[in-house]
Amino acid sequence: MKQTGIWLDKEKAYIVSIDNENETFETVLSNIEHFNAHGGSGTKLKGGPQDVVQDSKYLEREKQQLKQYFKTIASHINDTNALVIFGPADTNEKFGKVLHKNYKSLSTKIKGIEKADSMSVNQVKALVRDFFKSN
Repeated sequence: MKQTGIWLDKEKAYIVSIDNENETFETVLSNIEHFNAHGGSGTKLKGGPQDVVQDSKYLEREKQQLKQYFKTIASHINDTNALVIFGPADTNEKFGKVLHKNYKSLSTKIKGIEKADSMSVNQVKALVRDFFKSN
């Protein structure tokens, strides 16, 4: 039985798979751009021309990049029997929702979605091992 654990944030995903005591590890990079929109006036004079910052354009681009990132992760885990998702912030929860919406066969294999701070590779491996031993 293949058990898979994923720790992910917006930068990268660590995928740990355990199959009959054999452990494999992969890293998937997200390629999501970090946007630093600059607004304000281009002059030091009061009431000068203002730059318009279009947040919606940046947010839409990030949304599309997240969609592609999640699709790449899903393609790496499509042969698993059990899945647990870890991560800081809300990226792990977004990934869980995407699986429920677009990948029904994978969403039925989710055993848990949990919060976890930034971790080293060895900490992620230990976390996945411990999760499946206790469940």
